[in-house]
Amino acid sequence: LPLDKRSVIESSGINAELQKDGVIESHLKALYDTLLEKNLVRIIEPYSRVQLSHVAETIALPYEVVERKLSQIILDKKFSGILDQRSGVLIVFDASEEDQTYTYALETISHMGKVVDALFKKAQKLS
Repeated sequence: LPLDKRSVIESSGINAELQKDGVIESHLKALYDTLLEKNLVRIIEPYSRVQLSHVAETIALPYEVVERKLSQIILDKKFSGILDQRSGVLIVFDASEEDQTYTYALETISHMGKVVDALFKKAQKLS
């Protein structure tokens, strides 16, 4: 007799049946990626530096899979940090506030454009 839900699904052949359906398979892959990301982030959150081998052991996945997924998470800017591949360490950065200088500069330029347009219209009325 099966002891848990996973063995029930595996013994009944439902798993193989679901993997044949392309739509369900793509959703399962997306769900797996999302859960893996969230679990990795949860594992590394309390650290400022953590060995990738420790993360891989904790989540029971191969080192290469963990390294690849953490690289993707960092590149997608879902987490701030760098991977030191030489020493096999993830260095975690504190979440920093985004610099608003560029946004403020664009707003200022937009407002200046409106001022110039208004002055131009007034100058045309005078001539």
